[in-house]
Amino acid sequence: MRVALFVSCLVDLFRPSVGFAAVRLLENLGAEVVVPEAQTCCGQPAYNNGDFASARELARPLIDTLADFEHVVVPSGSCAGMLVKHYPELFQDDPLWHARAENLARRTRELSAFLAEHGGGQAIDARFDGRVALHDSCSARRELGIHDAPRVLLDRVAGLVRVELAEAETCCGFGGTFCVKYPDISARMVSDKAAAVIDSGAEVLVSGDLGCLMNVAGRLKRLDSPVRVYHLAELLAGMTDAAAIGEPDKP
Repeated sequence: MRVALFVSCLVDLFRPSVGFAAVRLLENLGAEVVVPEAQTCCGQPAYNNGDFASARELARPLIDTLADFEHVVVPSGSCAGMLVKHYPELFQDDPLWHARAENLARRTRELSAFLAEHGGGQAIDARFDGRVALHDSCSARRELGIHDAPRVLLDRVAGLVRVELAEAETCCGFGGTFCVKYPDISARMVSDKAAAVIDSGAEVLVSGDLGCLMNVAGRLKRLDSPVRVYHLAELLAGMTDAAAIGEPDKP
């Protein structure tokens, strides 16, 4: 099984350990993992702001780059949603590129969904003694319909006690460029999300979307909360010894 890992811009620039964790999990499944050097932004910021021409300029070379892989796996619900849902929409009036976008969409999965579909329990060889809450990103839950997969995977981690957040379906307020366009609304939303995390009694918060995690981690830090924040892949791969998101690197 040959898998292309599309790491996403945020992982590449801010949290490369998420990419390494994803590679470890996929290799535990027996996959041959390739990280194509030519990959770049999926075009989501441009798409979300209505700049469809720029989004298409970014999409075409990425579709080319990922064309020859059996599977494409993305440790980000929002980027996976872009490839699966919005690439075909971008090329609705271009039969050739629409067909190629549809082909890529059929081969693309968000990481937790891919692991669950391919017997991901065998990929998890980690232990975590503590209470863990999961934040469902809007893209993963609403665009891709992902709900059970990350929970099933967390329940395979020895020692872990999973707790549910109140109003778990509510957005954290990040929303890509939403937090820039509507900072006051975003701040209120992330404050509510951080309060739900604290009230849950969780020691750790995880999610499959780094943007959400950076947003919530920032608010928790400003509240002096001891809750640590990791990407789901890092916890599943047993890579929680490193500094949590929003914390300074350990010496």
